[in-house]
Amino acid sequence: MEASQYLENIKSRLISSNAIAAFTIIEELDLGDRGYFRARVTLSNDDFLEIAEYFKITENVVATTRYRYQWMDSDRIILRKRWDNVPHFPNLPNFPHHIHVESEENVISGNSLSILELLDILEQEFAI
Repeated sequence: MEASQYLENIKSRLISSNAIAAFTIIEELDLGDRGYFRARVTLSNDDFLEIAEYFKITENVVATTRYRYQWMDSDRIILRKRWDNVPHFPNLPNFPHHIHVESEENVISGNSLSILELLDILEQEFAI
């Protein structure tokens, strides 16, 4: 797999996901064996989501290297969740992966997460 294929997979999932109402690509970067994708998303409940992911590909396996996915209310005031791996909570299990839940101060341990895996989570969240 090359970065171009992974980027196309992300865009295809954004188009087909029942959790997504609309999206705007802010930036995408294809460097063959690595890349970057950033978009602003309107979720199916009108909430706002900003996604940003750096990734690399080794032996056809995509690895997310840096990410930040921020889910907020439709007015972009209230934080629902933010998943990221900025290394600022070294005492949490699975450091540096963590989730801010409903506030900057409420932080729990997380796992490495790709945009595609995030979409799986959101689709379960919005399943009827």
